[in-house]
Amino acid sequence: MAKKYGKWLGGALGWAFGGPIGGLVGFSLGYLLDNATLDAKYTDGRTQGHSTRPGDFALSFLVLSAAVMKADNRVLKSELNYVKQFLRAQYGDQKTNELLVVLKDILNRDINLTPVCAQIRSHMSHPQRLELIHFLLGIANSDGELHQSEIDTIKNIARNLNVNPQDLRSMGAMFETDRNRYYRILEIEPGATQEEIKKAYRKMAKKYHPDRLGDVGDEVSSAAIEKFRQVQEAYDKLSK
Repeated sequence: MAKKYGKWLGGALGWAFGGPIGGLVGFSLGYLLDNATLDAKYTDGRTQGHSTRPGDFALSFLVLSAAVMKADNRVLKSELNYVKQFLRAQYGDQKTNELLVVLKDILNRDINLTPVCAQIRSHMSHPQRLELIHFLLGIANSDGELHQSEIDTIKNIARNLNVNPQDLRSMGAMFETDRNRYYRILEIEPGATQEEIKKAYRKMAKKYHPDRLGDVGDEVSSAAIEKFRQVQEAYDKLSK
């Protein structure tokens, strides 16, 4: 089993296997990895150019997801299903089952978000960090209600990832249903002029464009496309 999964993980992981993230996931990944299949450049968590690979995004996602899931001192089935859905779309059933073992182990560990976020911040682009926050908001909203402890945890993560409160508010509005959410998505106030709406749309469309993500996997790209679609919808609604 280790040899089988070591091959795909070895090819997918880069910087995330080192540092505080590696410390959290290393134990549970140990039995999956065959050291002979790992290129030497992965063993200390560094890659040339610090490029973010799908595996790096997935492990960062697992660690931050665990922090949000644990925030209200309970792990809900709806939250777990949300994580499973992402992993299955990204990796398929077999790999997802193995990564869920990693998640279970992380949920039993203390997570110091400051160094974890510092590692992510130093290797991921701003659009990739925005996508991570968007997924975390999805987890928090998966049971149909937001708990203050979850909000506080996501705000803490966003702050440590250098995601500003306006962007957090914008992405949070994508999970809301009232009409004024369109203003919040575009980061403008109700009563904005058509020119202000158009200017805000151009800014947000550029910020959330899927092409800015790089190679982080199909499911992440699909989520970015959906986020971009909501920006387009907000513009269309407010323009009318």
